[in-house]
Amino acid sequence: MKKILHIISSPRGAESNSTHLGNTIIEKIKKQYPLSTVTVNDVVEKHYEPLQSIHVTAYRLPEDNHTPEHKQALRDSNTAVNDLFDADIIVVSVPLYNFAIPAALKGWIDHIVRPGKTFSYHTGKPEGLLKGKKVYLAIASNGVYTDGPMKSMDYAEPYLKFILGFIGLTDITTHRIEGAGIPGVMETAVQKGLESVLV
Repeated sequence: MKKILHIISSPRGAESNSTHLGNTIIEKIKKQYPLSTVTVNDVVEKHYEPLQSIHVTAYRLPEDNHTPEHKQALRDSNTAVNDLFDADIIVVSVPLYNFAIPAALKGWIDHIVRPGKTFSYHTGKPEGLLKGKKVYLAIASNGVYTDGPMKSMDYAEPYLKFILGFIGLTDITTHRIEGAGIPGVMETAVQKGLESVLV
């Protein structure tokens, strides 16, 4: 039995290829680990507030010094961080928008990358505090970015691997649906991507 956290960042609902890919990954995990539980965090519906000065201040203050206003500002962030610590496996479904990640996913990231919570400099060097967890990236794109002339234009996977690794999530596997907007490729892109999933 595993605790699975699914981060959804597409606004397309049931039509989303990245969400479909993430769900396929989860289905295969659950075949390996029956009775696993899934917590879904749709960051589009969640509408994480863009960081304000109160968030930055609260991040840096000891919890004993938090005012009621600080605690209110950190409510969504604390929940998101607790979900990560509670999970054994994290699946992040990512549509590639303008060669990078959606703004809604960046909003979630800004609420989980927190000094003293998910990373620390107590040794003088950055150390991620989320340990021993498996991450799957489920990336969907209309173009092809794993090979060919567009490969260097994918800023989503490199950034996600860096920022998740920064907070300790270094065991990352990427699965893709790509070419969903290219005639001659799009006809089989989704099926090919789903069939490529190995967990």
